[in-house]
Amino acid sequence: MHNYIFKSTRLGFRNWHLNDLDTLAKINDDDDVMEFFPFKPTKSDTEDFIFRMQNMQQEKGFSYFAVDLLENNECIGFIGLCEQNYLVDPKPFVDIGWRLKKSTWGKGYATEGAFACLDFGFNKLGLQTIYSVAPEINTKSESVMKKIGMVQVEVFDHPKLLNDNRLRRCVLYKKEKNS
Repeated sequence: MHNYIFKSTRLGFRNWHLNDLDTLAKINDDDDVMEFFPFKPTKSDTEDFIFRMQNMQQEKGFSYFAVDLLENNECIGFIGLCEQNYLVDPKPFVDIGWRLKKSTWGKGYATEGAFACLDFGFNKLGLQTIYSVAPEINTKSESVMKKIGMVQVEVFDHPKLLNDNRLRRCVLYKKEKNS
């Protein structure tokens, strides 16, 4: 049993453990999961991500949380909040994002988890605005953004993807605390 920071109906949100490395590395190695990313992270990249999230959790009180199914404590990926600084405005900003193993897709976990993370961010952390970014062609993530009540702010060229014609154009959505 894990020590959860918070829970939703079916999901538990927690800090990362190094024993999550193999699970997340396998998720990151799935071509379908990583379809809208410029590269698949190596196992070393994945380990670095886990350390970054652990540090962010300690410093900020949030991260892209490790997410478990409560029914069996299986880690299915991440859903959470992460401070980003690659946009000119807003800079920095808190992003909500998710990456789940393919076998869990289509069951509403991303939407359920994103709602729980918005609640945590607004009501426990006192955030006023939360953003989300995805390549314009990633309509599945954009659908989740809409389902959780986010509104599109703009379409822009992502500064980290300028050399990637397929992924460069991204959508920016936001949700205000009282909207």
